[in-house]
Amino acid sequence: MSKQDIDEIDLKILQLLVENSLQSNKEIGEKVHLTGQAVGARIRKLQDLEVIEGYTLRCNPGKLGLQVSAFITVFMKSADTHASFQHYIQRTQSIVEAHRISGEGCYLLRVQVPTPMDLNDLLGEMVQFGNYKVNLSIGQLK
Repeated sequence: MSKQDIDEIDLKILQLLVENSLQSNKEIGEKVHLTGQAVGARIRKLQDLEVIEGYTLRCNPGKLGLQVSAFITVFMKSADTHASFQHYIQRTQSIVEAHRISGEGCYLLRVQVPTPMDLNDLLGEMVQFGNYKVNLSIGQLK
């Protein structure tokens, strides 16, 4: 893919989808002065180019009883534990986001759990893989 494959209208369509992915192609078309069918074709092109990788849903974790949000930096014990830790990440529902990082630590995790005790239990499970540093979220700004 090259930059020339994407024009200003494509970028505007992307912006509109990021703002509200539930908009119909017709609604987007009215904002970018195209037919709904033309918008659909452009969206398919952006998917084929892997610019659009998928669609997600944002929910309010607090309304689901997940009151504690934390960021955990994990420092692995040894190189041999990475594969098993990555498997652990995939099967642990309370880990909602995971990144392999450079700099301080090996992984950065975002977790959401109901209570501080649940966070303590999660940390107890993770100690088998290495050490960690925890930062609690006291409010989400964006």
